[in-house]
Amino acid sequence: MSLVSKAGATFILLACFWPESSLSGPINIQFRHVISGRPLLLDSLRYPKSGNEIFSVKRLSYLLSDVSFQKEDGTWIGPVADVAWIDAGKRRVIFSVNDLPKGKYRSMRFVLGLDSKRNNFDFGSVHPDHPLNPSLNKLHWSWQGGYVFLALEGHYRLSGKRRGYSLHFARSANRKFINVPLKINHGPATGIILDFDLTSLLSTPRPIIFSKDGESTHSRKGDPLVDSIAKNLAGAFRLRDVFYPNKINEPEVEKKEPLHFPDSAEPFPFRMAATFPVPKLPTDNPLIKSRVRLGERLFSDKRLSRDSSISCSSCHQKDRAFTDGLSLSVGIEGRKGKRNSMPLFNLAWKEKFFWDGRSPSLRDQVIMPISSHAEFDNSVEKAVINLSGDSSYVTLFKKAFTGPGITSEKIALALENYLLTLTSFDSKFDRAMAGQIELNDKEKRGFELFMTEYEPRTGRFGADCFHCHGGPLFSDHDFHNNGLKLKSEDSGMKGLFSTPSLRNVELTAPYMHDGRFTTLEEVVSHYNSAMHRTDSLDPNLAKHPALGLRLAKSDEQALVAFLKTLTDPKYKDLP
Repeated sequence: MSLVSKAGATFILLACFWPESSLSGPINIQFRHVISGRPLLLDSLRYPKSGNEIFSVKRLSYLLSDVSFQKEDGTWIGPVADVAWIDAGKRRVIFSVNDLPKGKYRSMRFVLGLDSKRNNFDFGSVHPDHPLNPSLNKLHWSWQGGYVFLALEGHYRLSGKRRGYSLHFARSANRKFINVPLKINHGPATGIILDFDLTSLLSTPRPIIFSKDGESTHSRKGDPLVDSIAKNLAGAFRLRDVFYPNKINEPEVEKKEPLHFPDSAEPFPFRMAATFPVPKLPTDNPLIKSRVRLGERLFSDKRLSRDSSISCSSCHQKDRAFTDGLSLSVGIEGRKGKRNSMPLFNLAWKEKFFWDGRSPSLRDQVIMPISSHAEFDNSVEKAVINLSGDSSYVTLFKKAFTGPGITSEKIALALENYLLTLTSFDSKFDRAMAGQIELNDKEKRGFELFMTEYEPRTGRFGADCFHCHGGPLFSDHDFHNNGLKLKSEDSGMKGLFSTPSLRNVELTAPYMHDGRFTTLEEVVSHYNSAMHRTDSLDPNLAKHPALGLRLAKSDEQALVAFLKTLTDPKYKDLP
């Protein structure tokens, strides 16, 4: 069994730059997401639909391919774009098409979805910004094969009861060809605005009633809900406007040159599994051996704290997959924090840091504990002074950076360099997927439950774990309300916390943002029967019955057995 199909396809990134030409010009295509013609407001439980249901939209994300245009004489030009990814929540609603020949056009068409070749795309060789990079779009089904073409998730209310829905339209046989009539006289540049009307998607010509037709679908063959979505898609896209700007400007791309980069630097190889998506490593802080070694030393240096009693490694211990085994982390003088210590591997794929995502970069995150009252209770300035008095540090910083002296920025860059090298991809599960060993029957059953949705309508009663923990990283690195009963200090978060990777989860107890569960068995039991329902509960959990999944005890044990196959020996076998 293989983690990823190796189709060997090559794709061209949707370019935003085009050469000057008298024969062609660029087109901007913008998607406007609407409900009955009015702009969609995300997470707003206010929209009526068939069956007396009121619904909201939390996530709307989809993939388009093979954009073409029809000339007045009936001939087609294109495809002029291979693949585009559109996401309402991330405000990614525009893509540019390069070099469409000037002239009059009467129609455009595109495909919602991918053909089988692109659906089995080898994403391990593409740029991090490629629209098919799973770390970017979070639309890949990993071991189930291929991409989700359209993800529509949210909540609905019927007779005062609130539930979740999750419509995942996928599989190449279901891809939908969309034709949009238009009339344009394309010259140097053209802008097109298309409406994607969710009212049409959920009602015309086939009304979709969640309480009757189903709250979820994963596009299994023969599923009537999938057929309804496919049928309704044809009329959901409409032309809203055409405009002719003088030119379409190239978006400014921030060019980041390496910071304080030494003249002679030996690259540090970034190690990852071939099945992992390509991460977006910082171009201004490339991995070099001198910085990695410096960052590793800083990570264990207690002089970063005010009383020299703790270091980063105090709360992030290697033999615990860089956690500390405590419910809540402890700072200097025994001060107890408010959060459980998070694991520190595979950080190259994360975009936001801390349980609440308040830090936008790793280099910002590593500095914050120094000044935190509950952690190091120091100042960055004093930490710099402490290190500057050590001649060995002066030498190490000189090797890793240009410019004199030790600074807070250099400390942050060195720590970032080191932490980015901490990867985990060699577990029993990985070896089984590579065909080197076999999982036992209990572990196989756990994996089956992990990857199977809870969908009684289609006869499936899985644990539904993969929606948030799918893919080779075992995390979508997003923020979800997972049904925990919140404490007063968490009230402002609406239960939305970062989704940790399940790799090495056997080693990272206790669990959740506040360490409330001491065993994996307690975690599984929570999802099986004890979720607390609030308005912000994730739709993929809110669609489950109020009493939980009601998995058999043997299935709970199988899930735990599978989770233990995700342990990387390089962490478990440390002395």
